[in-house]
Amino acid sequence: MSNFVLVHGGWRGGWIWKRVAQQLRKEGDEVYTPTLTGLADRNHLLHADINLSTHIQDIVNLIKFEELNDVVLCGHSYAGVVISGVADQISERISSLVYLDAWFPKSGDSIMTLSPEMYQLMHIKGAGQYGGRACPPIPAEVFNVNEQDRAWVDSMGTPHPFATMIEAVQLQGNHLKVKKKTFVLASAWGPSPFKWFYEHLREDPTWITRTINSGHDAMLDKPEEVASLLREAALV
Repeated sequence: MSNFVLVHGGWRGGWIWKRVAQQLRKEGDEVYTPTLTGLADRNHLLHADINLSTHIQDIVNLIKFEELNDVVLCGHSYAGVVISGVADQISERISSLVYLDAWFPKSGDSIMTLSPEMYQLMHIKGAGQYGGRACPPIPAEVFNVNEQDRAWVDSMGTPHPFATMIEAVQLQGNHLKVKKKTFVLASAWGPSPFKWFYEHLREDPTWITRTINSGHDAMLDKPEEVASLLREAALV
């Protein structure tokens, strides 16, 4: 039995992992799909002080207070930065890291410094609608979410805390000591800011790289394939 902790990306919540979680639980695995502070079912907690450190602490605390070890920790999109910070703090509890079409930061990087200028400007402009506290959701169509789910995803999206995008992650390199590290590129959308990470990491023998023919929200488009990739990551 494996312990999976699946961390959602920007504007999303734990709800987005429902299909993948159902697949994994069929095999008797423990699956945790937390919602980060200020988003989705926790959007009533949104305030200007929620930053990247808040979200890292959300996941660190989950793992500590659920007393989890040998964790397969997966982060989608924005959560690539989150899981990097988590694994840097508690690498001894993590057996496998999975970056699912996600940012892979170096110490000192933030979402804003990693993003192309057009996205930086879009987030800054959008944050003005919420007094600088949050950025409005990006339409599901932009991420090539499958057509059947687009309206639903748009209805479920919530503003994302802006300070999480501007705070730089501080890493000591402990996350790179995790025994198994996988990067998965969703190849059926673009232009993707994550392709560069895939191209870079597939040259590194300490990483496993995979592709999945889906839009950015691969857990919706191809839940069975995502579950299979996570099970592969659990085989340490």
